Amino acid sequence: LTKAMENSTQVKFFYLFGLQETFNNKSVYFTLSLITYLLIITVNLTLIITIIQEKGLHEPMYIFLCSLCINGLYGTAGFYPKFLLDLQSDVQVISYGGCLTQACVIYTSITCEISTLTVMSYDRYVAICRPLLYHTIVTSLTVRKLLLFSWCYPLFIALIALSLTVRIPLCGSRIDKIFCDNPSILKHACLPITINKIWSRCLIVVHVLQLLYIVFSYCMIVRTCVKSSKGRIKFTQTCVPHLLTIVIFITVTLFDNLQGWNNVNITLNMRNAMAVQFLVIPPVFNPLIYGLNLQQIRRAVFRKCNTHKIIDIRR
Repeated sequence: LTKAMENSTQVKFFYLFGLQETFNNKSVYFTLSLITYLLIITVNLTLIITIIQEKGLHEPMYIFLCSLCINGLYGTAGFYPKFLLDLQSDVQVISYGGCLTQACVIYTSITCEISTLTVMSYDRYVAICRPLLYHTIVTSLTVRKLLLFSWCYPLFIALIALSLTVRIPLCGSRIDKIFCDNPSILKHACLPITINKIWSRCLIVVHVLQLLYIVFSYCMIVRTCVKSSKGRIKFTQTCVPHLLTIVIFITVTLFDNLQGWNNVNITLNMRNAMAVQFLVIPPVFNPLIYGLNLQQIRRAVFRKCNTHKIIDIRR
């Protein structure tokens, strides 16, 4: 312990080495990343503004969808601005506080996504399996409580993870990724990180329980929907987009979580491509999947576009 403390230094900066294999194509990556970020902002803001302005969309399902889009903007804001600056710099450096903040924002966003998807599955379960009691169970107060849970719970556990990380002295400052995360920081710990690993495994168990609840909800929904043609149509319109969102999110986050705590033997470019997927695919596809499949949202968006066109013509 004494030797570890002697070797540790007060780390003020971290060096991100995730872009070492992309020096020759930085301009291409910058252009693609900028387009992707602008697309994320556009599609999510379009859906958020549409849901807020259209009174007919002030229903629990659309409110939770709005929360999902807000979370997409929040999470990507913790990554893209810094990443775009790094693509314009010769050396990719981030301060200790900035690294912890980025890790906290990204982790909070991931956890919020899981919580929101869980809440949305509960909403769909009540709407389809218990339709007569839906407005009695899912009241405006219930919606506010569920929204509070989906945002406060991730923030709470992120702050605990942050406090557990801050207490650990570090013996290095190299991060072999294009963004900061907790496992990458703790790889340089000078002391045992047993408590951090236990906390991480406890959270994995909680997230698995959330996913099991989502699976259970949809098993019940499918069993109810197959009994009638009307139920099957409702399932296709409102639940299939949700299922696609869940599958995409689980797929892209599972690999990053596994390779974060374990040394997976893959190339740096492949690791970066897989790690950044949850900051690209869900924020882009969530609003597109729902916007294209939910008729109410599609009609509202087209109606607003046509209204703006008419105003422009009159001018």
